[in-house]
Amino acid sequence: MIEINDTKLVDPKVHSKIEETEEKSIRPKNLDEFVGQSKMKNNLLVFIEAAKKRGDALEHTLFYGPPGLGKTTLSMIIAKEMDKKLYQTSGPAIEKQGDLASLLTNLEEGDILFIDEIHRLKSSIEEILYSALEDFYIDIMIGNGPTARSMRIDLPKFTLIGATTKASMVSAPLRDRLGQIFRLNFYSENELEQIISRSAKILKIETEPLGLKKISECSRFTPRIANRLLRRVRDFAQIKFEGKVTEEVAKKALKLMDIDEKGLDEIDRALLSTIIEKYNGGPVGLNTLSASISEEANTIEEMYEPFLLKLGFLSRTPRGRTATDLAYQHLGINRNTDKILL
Repeated sequence: MIEINDTKLVDPKVHSKIEETEEKSIRPKNLDEFVGQSKMKNNLLVFIEAAKKRGDALEHTLFYGPPGLGKTTLSMIIAKEMDKKLYQTSGPAIEKQGDLASLLTNLEEGDILFIDEIHRLKSSIEEILYSALEDFYIDIMIGNGPTARSMRIDLPKFTLIGATTKASMVSAPLRDRLGQIFRLNFYSENELEQIISRSAKILKIETEPLGLKKISECSRFTPRIANRLLRRVRDFAQIKFEGKVTEEVAKKALKLMDIDEKGLDEIDRALLSTIIEKYNGGPVGLNTLSASISEEANTIEEMYEPFLLKLGFLSRTPRGRTATDLAYQHLGINRNTDKILL
């Protein structure tokens, strides 16, 4: 039972139709504009068209994968494709059962509720969702003490879209109630080139293909980072160069931002060089590594390790993290002496 007395509505950003505004956004507005994740996109198209043909709400959905790959953007696109409202909130923002109850009772038929960081929902909050997701109702308690009574509130058919970077931390009962589960993968350099080429046109940035290619090579296989680097390179191009993003301008701008040819930044290199120089290449525990480079363990694990693992510069063992031969080569360190090669 849910007690609703002094509740507050979670402050959602409501998108009635995610309409185009005069202020152009680089977020894709529909699945045709969305680059990458081809298999998932094709499946989504089928599921959306089937739901629309039946006049039904889309099945509850979970998107998971590293940050910056498009989970929020996809939720907005789904709302646009379904022509429904989108309510956005996050797991940590829903503090009380009443918060979620207030949000659910404001939904209309077919509306979409997007919960970012859904793995951070409290277990007491999740319990409300079970009946809401399966049978579209919630039980609430009205009043206090001897006069309190329970009341069942029926909900319209809605779609829950959850997003998480840690699918394993989404509880099994909640995960089992989500009819569609999609994993977002890192993007290829070619896909990133297409993404930032489109962004450059929207932002009216003058570019050359080789300049875009250079940015895509250093974007850590992530569209959010690619678009961020595009904007920063644009700034350097406007102030320090002649305004056009060429290959040479991109190289110089990225160097000024301390980003090397593989996309590694200062923290990436510090992490690898610490493992190599202080711990003889590893293995070294995550907490020890965290203390050595003064960076939080969660930040290392969530922001830096996935990229370094994908490049093959880092490996995880039962005893800790180990730098690979590729890491030695990239940093120019002789594995036998751990000295930088000149």
